[in-house]
Amino acid sequence: MERIESDIRELVEYGVRTGLVPREDVVFTVNRLLELFGLEEFGEGSELPEGMDGVVSAEGMDSGDNMDGKASRDPEESTERQMNARKEGCNPDEPGEGMCEEERHCSGERRHSFGERTSGETRQGSGEGALAAELEGILNRMCDYAYEKGLIAENGVVYRDLFDTKIMSMLMPRPSEVIRRFRQLYETESPRAATDYYYRLSQDSDYIRRYRIARDMKWIAPTKYGDLDITINLSKPEKDPKAIAAARNARQSGYPKCLLCRENEGYAGRINHPARQNHRIIPVTINGSQWGFQYSPYVYYNEHCIVFNFQHVPMKIDHAAFCKLFDFVKQFPHYFVGSNADLPIVGGSILSHDHFQGGHYEFAMAKAPVERTFAVEGFEDVSAGVVKWPMSVIRLNGPDSDRIIGLADRILEKWREYTDEGAFVYAYTDNEPHNTITPIARKRGENFELDLVLRNNITTEEHPLGVYHPHAKLHHIKKENIGLIEVMGLAVLPARLKEEMAQLKAAMLSGADLRADELLAKHADWVEEFAPKYDKIDASDIDSVIEKEIGLVFMEVLEDAGVYKRTPEGQAAFDRFIQSI
Repeated sequence: MERIESDIRELVEYGVRTGLVPREDVVFTVNRLLELFGLEEFGEGSELPEGMDGVVSAEGMDSGDNMDGKASRDPEESTERQMNARKEGCNPDEPGEGMCEEERHCSGERRHSFGERTSGETRQGSGEGALAAELEGILNRMCDYAYEKGLIAENGVVYRDLFDTKIMSMLMPRPSEVIRRFRQLYETESPRAATDYYYRLSQDSDYIRRYRIARDMKWIAPTKYGDLDITINLSKPEKDPKAIAAARNARQSGYPKCLLCRENEGYAGRINHPARQNHRIIPVTINGSQWGFQYSPYVYYNEHCIVFNFQHVPMKIDHAAFCKLFDFVKQFPHYFVGSNADLPIVGGSILSHDHFQGGHYEFAMAKAPVERTFAVEGFEDVSAGVVKWPMSVIRLNGPDSDRIIGLADRILEKWREYTDEGAFVYAYTDNEPHNTITPIARKRGENFELDLVLRNNITTEEHPLGVYHPHAKLHHIKKENIGLIEVMGLAVLPARLKEEMAQLKAAMLSGADLRADELLAKHADWVEEFAPKYDKIDASDIDSVIEKEIGLVFMEVLEDAGVYKRTPEGQAAFDRFIQSI
């Protein structure tokens, strides 16, 4: 048997074990893969997986299991088959508690050592890791074969990703089947059962590349505001020079209009747009409008989902946005959901397409306590307070979401027009608006809860990237915008830090001059600032020291992004705004 035929067999076996490929579809799937690779036959001596020849027994037909050709598309059967890949002991009700390896990793509870293999890489021998590693190996060998046979133009990661997504599309159910399963599970079991099925599908289909997510470096950083999640994002592959040049020279297309548009579902991709043939979207109705529900392919935290408008319309924080957030939470009460702000600098990376982000995870901000309460006339039935958090957060809580939305409307209306020159808060300069809000909604027991994070995107000569943005002294660690995920307490740090921190560790241990090193010079002031705090820094503790100090830098990043500082003067200014509501 040739290697490619063996890989086809192994991939179809993987599909059967994970529930992607019903047993009745084995022959069909093998033939689709043969066609993809330009093969006319499954070679001599090649056999279908034992017991997976696609033959349906007469007993099965008599019972009606396959009369409509959909026996293995049944939600219960498919979900049960998918769950067989899980490790024993997973608890679907408590994020971070009793979770299987992949879920705990995605929740940011795994540790690593700079310059060494990440914990995700060391767990590939069992459970989820073994399943992901098996798929990665099969797809890598298939892409090697495709390049040798001229089926891939270049051997770089961009071209390989386009091709291996096409491979996985051969195993995928049609969108209507996925939607039908999801809705049946939602209606007959629970919203949690439906999202469990869909999240598993998104992983098994390789839309979420688990073996890449496992490379991310993650740890917890204790601070005075609680435990912050820190991640160095390594799951987005670096493009090679040839792919970059090809993308620059490629014809610019307006289809799909952006990475969030529904037209991405099933799209083959191109050199400057990722393939999404293994992607499926769940339609949801939110506040009377049609939206899509999907997972992020990069899952920065457990069950990181994206909810997006089916229409390509810009982000907007308004009354309707608050209504949509709570409508989603009512439909999926085990998930939180939030929106990036709707202005540049303080908003997300895709302001042109209205969308939210959510998931099954409790961030540090959600755990942070209310440190002082206040009442708003006409809304005495809504609990309101200021959250102990580096950014400026008002938390509303109560049993009636409509009443919370009513108070949120008033706060947003006041904040949009609010100016306090003494606190350097300006609603407008040269008719350009600066004030907006980052809202996050969740269920809290029987009550609803809404966090409103006050944002301002004003710039100055001293702070050209934003006054309420990470300041220049912190750019050696974090320079990028502070969006929804960071606001809630999860640092998404650039991949460059993995190599820089590994070299920094070596330089510190050897006593090298950091300022003489072009790569490390930008970290020199930082090291000189924190090193005196420790009696010693040696090989036994340098990893924990660097992790801790990066966490403290991220805490400062959030403090910079806060409109009202955590000082008596800053909090007094915060109270002046509250009194204006």
